[in-house]
Formats: sequence, structure tokens, C-alpha cells
Amino acid sequence: MGSAREAAMLTLTACDKQGAWSEGHLKRILKESALDRRDAALATRLCFGVLQTRMTLDWYLERRCAGGLKKLEPKVLSILRLSLYQILYMDKIPPSAAVNEGVQLTKKHCRNPRAAGMVNGVLRGILRDMPLPPPQGKDELETIALQTSHPRWLVEEFAQVLGVDGVKAWAQADNCQPPTTAQVNTVVCTVDQAVEELERDGVEVQRHPWLEGCLLLSGTGDMERLNAYQKGYFYIQDAAARLAVTAAHVQPGQRVLDCCAAPGGKSFAAGVDMNNQGEIISCDIHPHKIKLLEAGASRLGLSILTAQLQSAAQRREDWVERFDTVLVDVPCSGLGIIRKKPDIRYKDPKPLDGLPQVQKGIVDNCAAYVRPGGVMIYATCTLRERENQDVVAWFLQQHPEFTLEAFDLPHFGRQEGMMTFWPHIHHTDGFFVARLRKKEG
Repeated sequence: MGSAREAAMLTLTACDKQGAWSEGHLKRILKESALDRRDAALATRLCFGVLQTRMTLDWYLERRCAGGLKKLEPKVLSILRLSLYQILYMDKIPPSAAVNEGVQLTKKHCRNPRAAGMVNGVLRGILRDMPLPPPQGKDELETIALQTSHPRWLVEEFAQVLGVDGVKAWAQADNCQPPTTAQVNTVVCTVDQAVEELERDGVEVQRHPWLEGCLLLSGTGDMERLNAYQKGYFYIQDAAARLAVTAAHVQPGQRVLDCCAAPGGKSFAAGVDMNNQGEIISCDIHPHKIKLLEAGASRLGLSILTAQLQSAAQRREDWVERFDTVLVDVPCSGLGIIRKKPDIRYKDPKPLDGLPQVQKGIVDNCAAYVRPGGVMIYATCTLRERENQDVVAWFLQQHPEFTLEAFDLPHFGRQEGMMTFWPHIHHTDGFFVARLRKKEG
């Protein structure tokens, strides 16, 4: 049986070394380590915390490791980051315990016999110099990048939209822990019934401050064990993603196509808005995700949903002009959900430049499926204009039969065709939604 710190260290090393996605790798290591619930929670917090603050941690460590960080054994670097994260950000862990555990992990896992002494020396030197001054860059934007652990290119890009104060607030919001956000499945229960059942399960429930039927949960533990989950009383979905479907104004009896559906939240939201009357076809290109969509719909009692293996970029002639509403939540850079997936911020920006072309191909194809007079929703979980507003502008140029159409949202009122949700402004995931109406005839 390993420790929480060991599980976090192995996960972080795998992330650096193999490019492993942190959450999936962490789940596997937690299972192998047979950690109890408390230690598993600590390992998760450590892992995500280090990913959230890695550039800041490295700025401090770089100045104290002779020869820099690139020459360090990967496990040694992970141990130093983990230990420093605990010293700087976790009040309940005594700094001396963080140092001692780091040294013990180094002795256990590292080949170089001198590594433990180096780790001890670096960390004790930091303890002597506490409190550490905040990292400083060559200019204001680099300072924000270092202090919030967001790459410079990302800070620069969003500073053009938000200004210096805005980009700092956005980056800080990315490093906050978002609540677990659930939507009530009103097809099978009322909001009050869902709250009562969750509270009986021992979950702490708060009603969302401005979105009806949305709940903020804490203390869920293994969610799948909850009676409320098994009864299909709720599904997990951020408020902004929920509002992307609200913007569609789908009605009972309609025919709806969700082109890039997995993990299914928008299909489920549409099913709830339609009161399980009509038809929803939910598509994905991965067979295992089709099974997840089917299992989710079955749990929620949404019998109108059919999951199909289908690429959103490939034409289905039998679907042309057959749908009242088409939901197009395209593959994107994911830069709106950094607070949930902290390592997204470290993506290489170059491959992201090809995404608008992919998005244009998908929205261009899926437009054919909208009946005259029908609606298409274009959505992403990114905040980049080139993947959002620019794609919509291109689409409207290519498709004069579509127009941007205003829509109403709870709390936010009337939106003139498009809306961008920002974590620091709206307290949701970063999200973009556009509503497009196909002209009659």
C-alpha cells in the first residue's frame, strides 16, 4: 500500500514523461494503491494542485537547483514540486512533514544516491527563507504568467480581450476549485425530491444562485453509489453547458440531433427540456462512448435518445433537413475548462492552430441537417475568438441561408446571437454558444 504523496508523485511523473492525462492515470494509480477515501482525496488535491501551480513552483526551484531542472531525474522533479506545493499552499500539512516525506520518497524511488540529500537541502533552504517573495517577470504579463502558472502565450492572447486586470482575474479563477454542478432530471423527479434524496444520501446540497434545477454538491464520495444517482435524479453538467441547450429552446415532440454528443450532457439536457417526448439522436465517433451515452440515457429514463456511431464531419444524406434542432459542440482547445483539467494550459499552441479548420468542416456539414426554419447551436468549451466568433462569422459568410438569432437566458437576459461565459465573470466554465436560424423555404 502506497501513500497519497506517492500516488500523486507517480501520476505527475507519468504526465511529464508519457503525456498521460492526469485524471485517468490518477484513477488507475489510486486503484492500485488501495488508498482509503481520505488519502485518495489528498492524492487528488496534491496532483491537481501541482498542475495548477507548476510554473510558479518551477520558478522557485530553478533558482535553487544547481544545473537547473532539466537535468533532474523526472521523479526527483515531481517530488520537489509536490513538497514545495505542500509548503506554500497547504496550511494543514506541517512543512517539516512535507520535507521528510519528500526525502523518504526520493530514497525509495530514485536511482541517484545523492538525490535525497539534494532534495533535503533544497527544501530546507526554502523553509529558512520563508515567506518567499512572489515570482517576478520581465514585464506585467510575464509576472501574471508566473504567478498564476499560465503560459505567456495564453496570458497575452486573453489580455487582448480582457485587459491586464481581467486576464489576471481569469487566470486566478482557473486555479480555484469549482463546485460539483448537477442538473436535476425533471423527467423523473422534482427539484425538491432530488434535494431530499441527495441529503438522505449524506450529500451537502446548495441550490444554484441563478439557475433553476441546478444544484451545487459537496461530499458526494463515489457518486455512482448514491441512491439519487441510481434513480436517475440528476446528471453532472456545468451551468454554462446547460445554458447552451437552454439557448436552443427545444420543445417536446421535436427531432433533435446532437452531433458531438459524448459524454452526453447536452443530449440529456435536451431530453429534459423535451419532457422525454420526441426524438434525440446522439452521435460520437468512439464505440465505447456510444455505450456511455446509452447507459446515461437509460439511467435517466430518457427513452427518446438513440446513440449512433457517426462522424460529425461526414454527410448522412438521410439526415438532410430532417431535424428541428442540431447541437454542434465541436472538438476544441478546451481552454475554458482549465479549472477542471489543469494540465490543458500546458498544451502546445501550434497544433491548436488547426482546430478552426476542423470546426468549420463540422459546422459546414451539420448545417445540412437543419430543416428550413430550424435552429443550429454552435458551442465550444474554449474562449479563443478564432474557434468561436471567427468560425461563426466564416459560417455565416458561407451559408447566407442562416442568420444569427437572439436568445433569452435565465439571469443573463437577452443575448444578441452569441454569448461567451468566463469563469471569473460568470462563475461557470469558460464556454461559447451561438444560435443560428435557418431561413424558411
